[in-house]
Amino acid sequence: MLIGYARTSTLDQKPELQLDALTHAGCEKVFVEQASGAQRERPQLKAALEFAREGDTLVVWKLDRLSRSLKQLIETVELLQTRSIAFRSLTEAIDTSGAGGRFVFHVFGALAEFERSIIKERTMAGLAASRARGRRGGRPKQMTTKKIAMAKGMLSNPTITMDDVARELGVSIATLYRHLPGGRGAVQDGSA
Repeated sequence: MLIGYARTSTLDQKPELQLDALTHAGCEKVFVEQASGAQRERPQLKAALEFAREGDTLVVWKLDRLSRSLKQLIETVELLQTRSIAFRSLTEAIDTSGAGGRFVFHVFGALAEFERSIIKERTMAGLAASRARGRRGGRPKQMTTKKIAMAKGMLSNPTITMDDVARELGVSIATLYRHLPGGRGAVQDGSA
């Protein structure tokens, strides 16, 4: 039996394209899910895997509909193989019911892993080049030296609260305390 699995990532995506392809491929039962591929808990995929029996084939429209990571994809296909259930991806024309299909699946997996490694290397090289030019990545600091001085000045006035200072500087109270441990007391005794 051919068992289809369709997944959309967001509420505004529609599964019709996938459903049409799975129906055209001959799937007798189709499980439809609306969930991110990175999400581990996918009840409809679990239901499809529980429904599948030895000799069945799990069919997806595209590899990324089954999972977002290579590791998760390989784990799922290996689980299917241990239960003698084949896997088929329509877009990539992969069918693990034969030795050739299993080989192609693993080659695709190796290529995807290689591509991710190349992207990671390029990203790291780009970050290193930016640092060498004096640029720093990441989010800008909320509390500049000037803001810290302003906070200390405001806190020297006993009528101004920590909430008032945080609101005035546009930061959270936690950020304020992180830069002025001890709060008003530390400012007044000079330890901050």
